[in-house]
Amino acid sequence: MATQRPDLASPLSLEFPQSLAVYDEYAAAQRTVDYLSDQEFPVEQLMIVGTDLKRIEKITGRLTTPRVAASGAASGAWFGLFVGLVFVVVTEESLLAALLPPLVIGALFGLIFALTGYAATRGRRDFSSVTQVVATRYEVLVEHKSAARARELLAGLPGALPNPFE
Repeated sequence: MATQRPDLASPLSLEFPQSLAVYDEYAAAQRTVDYLSDQEFPVEQLMIVGTDLKRIEKITGRLTTPRVAASGAASGAWFGLFVGLVFVVVTEESLLAALLPPLVIGALFGLIFALTGYAATRGRRDFSSVTQVVATRYEVLVEHKSAARARELLAGLPGALPNPFE
């Protein structure tokens, strides 16, 4: 099986990377890179890679018909306001005449679309949430040609974790 060479034109690749250290928190990996930077190590030869990804969904509230309607109308009104501002620039209408109709129409369409979408779920998802993908481990990688120097410098960082793969 042929070995693939990394695409060196990509800013997200290293030439034959080696693991330098693994941390449970991003701040610790960032501290390692910052420390090596302070030691004038060529940090462009480093990379922090988040591994063991997990999806976190924080429930932010219960969805009700009035809440969905208000949110949809507000969202549509914002779009209508934007369209109205464009009309203000390109027409000679008064400010109120150029802004009000698109704002009202936008709010109405936003309301209709939001309620239609909510009704289509048939109560299967009656809550709002925010989703984020986070890593549970952060590995600092270094190009092979500088790995020994990076390990030597990292030995001077108090509390630095050794590479568990050695």
